[in-house]
Parts: sequence; structure tokens; C-alpha cells
Amino acid sequence: MNSIEKNLHYIRKTIPGEVMLVAVSKTKPIADLAKAYDAGQRIFGENKIQEMTQKWEEMPKDVLWHMIGHVQTNKVKYMAPYVDTIHAVDSLKLLREINKQASKNKRIINCLLQMKIAEEDSKFGLNKNDIVKLLNTQEVKMFTNIRIKGFMGMATFTEDQEQIKNEFKSIHSLFKETKTDFPEINTLSIGMSGDYRLAIDCGSTMVRIGSSIFGTRNYP
Repeated sequence: MNSIEKNLHYIRKTIPGEVMLVAVSKTKPIADLAKAYDAGQRIFGENKIQEMTQKWEEMPKDVLWHMIGHVQTNKVKYMAPYVDTIHAVDSLKLLREINKQASKNKRIINCLLQMKIAEEDSKFGLNKNDIVKLLNTQEVKMFTNIRIKGFMGMATFTEDQEQIKNEFKSIHSLFKETKTDFPEINTLSIGMSGDYRLAIDCGSTMVRIGSSIFGTRNYP
């Protein structure tokens, strides 16, 4: 059993069956993704469209690709033919473009609205009021080629577990409130390698784990 397979095996034992695991494979070579695939992993997360597209071309076609990075509107067309879920949707303009490109490709693309839960200015996302307003916008309700499945958030990069917990709870509270009026909302994507167990305790239904599966990243 190779190290990637061992890591996946261990992580799966720590995640409840109803929580979806996105293996964050950004910067990693196809050989590493293939090892994860052979160990049964079918959902991979990338943060650069060009890199994800190259991997999509080479990997088996039953892989579900999740775009987890910040998305520029003019790049949507490159992933629209194949992307399963776009995590970091933070504007009506971006939703419009995803719906348009999905329609051109005769597809329905899953979307998660990104809520800004961290204190850091570098993090993107909408506030709670913006999200509720967006969900209730008539134009958004008329989009036929996207499905807003839920929310995504990134906690502050800190050792303070109480702060992270409070940030996770803030997005979980929105998740619970909106599920009643919007039955398609069933996904809460919070939690990464360092905090996924805490995220699961706070109601996460999807975790994005990279370095704990593939090892530390080598950025160029």
C-alpha cells in the first residue's frame, strides 16, 4: 500500500459516511492522482482552471472535478464542459456566466456560494445578508443550468480553535436557516487538512483535504 493510499484509508476512517471527501490535488502530478483514484477516490479539487483541464483530459472520465479556487468570470467557459461543482461563487455576475456556459454545453453545474467567515482580508466571499438576498433574487431562481447546492467557507488561518469553531458555526447557522426554504441546499463545504474534524463536529457535509492525502505541496 503506497503512502497516498494509506493516508486516504486513514482519513476515510475518521470521516462519517455521509460526509463527502474532496481530495485537493492542486499542484500534484497525475501519478499522484492516479494512486488516489486506484484507492477509490473519485472527487478531486483544483484551484486553477488550466491545471484542472489538463488533468481532466488525462484522468478517467468518472472523476468528479470540483473547482475550489477563486473564479474569474472569463475563465468559466474553459471548465464548463466538464466541471461538476464550483465552490467559490461570490457574485450574481459569476452565477450568470456559469449558467450561460453550462447552457451552451447542455449541462447543469452545481454551485456553492462562498461566505466570508474569516477575519483575513485576503479571503473572498459574501456576507450572510448578501447570500440570502442572492438566493431570493428572481433572476437566480430562473437559472435552469445551475444548482445552488449550499455554501463554502474558509476559516481564519490561526491556532485559536475557539475562533475557528465560531466561524464554522456562523456558516452552519446560515446553512440550517436556508435549508427550509431552499430544499436543494444540502452541502456545507468547510474543513481542510488542519481542521476537518472540528468542521465535521460543526456540521460540515463536505471536507477539502489535500496535504494530509498527498503530502506537502511544492509550489514553483
